[in-house]
Amino acid sequence: MKTRSELREIIMRVLYQVNLLNEAKVEYDIIDLIKEQLEIENEFVNESVNGVIKHHDEIAKYANKYLKDWTIDRLNKVDQAILSLGIYELLYTETPSVVAINEAIELSKKYSDESVTKMINGVLDKIYHDEDKEA
Repeated sequence: MKTRSELREIIMRVLYQVNLLNEAKVEYDIIDLIKEQLEIENEFVNESVNGVIKHHDEIAKYANKYLKDWTIDRLNKVDQAILSLGIYELLYTETPSVVAINEAIELSKKYSDESVTKMINGVLDKIYHDEDKEA
């Protein structure tokens, strides 16, 4: 059984693939992408991946509102996936805010450089302090 942190890493990888495939205008089946990363079906992974995709436009709007002189589509695909998952968890799930932010920061520390980690932390912190949960 995988931990939630390990599952978030899988979610990030699936969202990364989605970002690449969308940019290349390649059709895909989200269930197949998830199955490539995770042998046993997991509700948390399914809900998170589908939730980020469903709320993509709203998530981008929040990200762009708090990114200083930057937009989410200018970030690399991994950083887009991490930030999108963090925003999704903050705004649309019951995940405690401190956990959502910390998990995104830990993924960023593993896959991004320090300046991006600080930027992701800043954006998520501003969303946490400025926005009400919609879920």
